[in-house]
Amino acid sequence: MTSRLARFLSIVVLALLLLVWALALLPSSLGGPVTYVVVRGSSMLPIYATGDLVIVRSALQYRKGDVVAYQVPARQIGAGLVVIHRIVGTREDGYTMRGDNNNVADPWQPRSSDILGKAWMSIPGLGRVLAAIHQPVLLAALAAAVVVTMVLAWKRGPGTTEQGLPSG
Repeated sequence: MTSRLARFLSIVVLALLLLVWALALLPSSLGGPVTYVVVRGSSMLPIYATGDLVIVRSALQYRKGDVVAYQVPARQIGAGLVVIHRIVGTREDGYTMRGDNNNVADPWQPRSSDILGKAWMSIPGLGRVLAAIHQPVLLAALAAAVVVTMVLAWKRGPGTTEQGLPSG
């Protein structure tokens, strides 16, 4: 009875974690409220360094002083790249942006529609881990490890011996 209760509670906890993730951390590409940005470069030092993961959330409005991630506007050099910088000025047709560690403003003036969201949370160094996981060799090794673990777990399921034979 205790193992059955423990199994039930673990399923409930897992379901709650998935619900929290879906409501608060689901990427915008899947219809969620956040975008994940991996910092590259030193333009936002000392707040963010290369390899930091920054989670941004869309907001109804953005103000001077907000750190936001935006896509470089269409038909401009670097179009589509994601930049995370601070709003240093507002204009009728967009925003003036600059990295905290830069002396000059960005060459782009994104509009509200170009902004992906305002910095909400950061995890130092996690972006490096995510970048490493996306390497084909490491991804293949992880997939192989999962398959081997599943095969071994299946062979050693409840009521079997170490050789995968029925017990008793």
